[in-house]
Amino acid sequence: MVKTLASGAIALFATVSSLAYAQAPSARVERLERISAADVGTLTDARVNVVKSALQLTPDQEKLWPAIEDAIRARAKDRQTREANAEKEADELRDRSPIEVLRERNPVDFMHRRSDALAQRAADLKKLADAWQPLYQTLTPDQKRRMGHLAMVTLREMRSGIEHRRLQSEEDEE
Repeated sequence: MVKTLASGAIALFATVSSLAYAQAPSARVERLERISAADVGTLTDARVNVVKSALQLTPDQEKLWPAIEDAIRARAKDRQTREANAEKEADELRDRSPIEVLRERNPVDFMHRRSDALAQRAADLKKLADAWQPLYQTLTPDQKRRMGHLAMVTLREMRSGIEHRRLQSEEDEE
C-alpha cells in the first residue's frame, strides 16, 4: 500500500511539474517566430530540388519523379497539420491550471490521438517508399551512392537538431 501511494505521488509530482514547466514558456520559445505555411512550402521545394538535382535523373527516370514529389509534399503537409494541431492543444493547456489539466486528462483519448498520428506518419512513409521503389530500381550505382549520401546527411542533420533541442531544453530547466 505504501509503495502504491509513493509511486502515485511520484507520478503526480512528475506530471504536475512538467505541466507547470509547460505553462511558462522559456525566453527562447518566446523569441522564436513560427514559420508560415508559405515558408514550409519554400523549404519543401528546396528539399525536393536538392534531391532531384543530386540524382541527375535521365529523361526516362524523370517520368517516375512526379509520384515521389507528390509523396514528399503530402508528407510535409501532413507533418505541418500535425504540428499545428499539437500547437493548438498546447495553447489550450497553457490557458488552464496544471490541476485542471490533471483532473480532466484522459489517457485513452491521448493513446487514440497518438496512434492516429503514428498511423498517418506510417501511411505517409509507406506512400513515399512505394513512390521511390520504381525509380530506385532504375538508378545507376553512382545515383544510388549520391542518394545514400543525401540520406546520411539528412539523418545527421536531424540528429543534430534533436540533440540541440534537448540541450536547449536542459539549459532552460536550469
